Amino acid sequence: MNLSYLHAFNGVVKREFWRFIQQRSRFMSALVRPLLWLVVFAAGFRAALGVAIIPPYATYITYETYIAPGLCCMILLFNGMQSSLSMVYDREMGSMKVLLMSPVPRSWLLISKLLAIALISLLQVYAFLGLAWIAGVEPPVLGLLTALPALILVALLLGSIGLFLSARIRQLENFAGVMNFVIFPMFFLSSALYPLWKMRESSEWLYWICQYNPFTHAVELVRFALYQQLNLQALAITAGTTLLFATLAVISFNPERTVRAAPAKA
Repeated sequence: MNLSYLHAFNGVVKREFWRFIQQRSRFMSALVRPLLWLVVFAAGFRAALGVAIIPPYATYITYETYIAPGLCCMILLFNGMQSSLSMVYDREMGSMKVLLMSPVPRSWLLISKLLAIALISLLQVYAFLGLAWIAGVEPPVLGLLTALPALILVALLLGSIGLFLSARIRQLENFAGVMNFVIFPMFFLSSALYPLWKMRESSEWLYWICQYNPFTHAVELVRFALYQQLNLQALAITAGTTLLFATLAVISFNPERTVRAAPAKA
């Protein structure tokens, strides 16, 4: 039985990597989007959004340094949601039935899918960090290693949210609209682009929305980990939210219920 689990995991991961290799534009877009924020937008916002000394930083930092962890999570967010699109596509095209022929439970298939999404996302994040290093954003070298567990957990969180939504969406055409409704509020109503104390100066209610946004705590978890510190509150909230959405995704996933009905023939 253990061997069956391993074969199923290996098959899902290989399939996701092969799909990723074939979609080269996906890798490029995953890098271009955050690089635009880092190089272009940050240059304009640098003067308007000066960043004071706040944890985990020991001194004043540039705006580019501040948003780098948020842009790493941006890559994880978009990749997690886009990878979940393949679940909707597989369900509509019928290839999901092939996966379900495996003797392992569907929960293991979803876990394998989540891990495959996380591994692919990590490749994109570290490629971005390499380019950011060239652009002058230089977190501690050891921080690149200590950030790895945080990045994996955040990738699992965002992948779980995407898989939960994909399990609830019946038609491929509806997925893009729902994803935009989820992605942009999660990203902009967080600490990815600006400290929460600046948000509070602008609007108290927006500040509290950001506080209750799980993406905020995901960003802070990665931010602290990059500087070899542990944010226990962010870790607890991110881990708890990951477990919640992973459980909801497993419970909600029912291919027979969500398959799109074929149009009736005239």
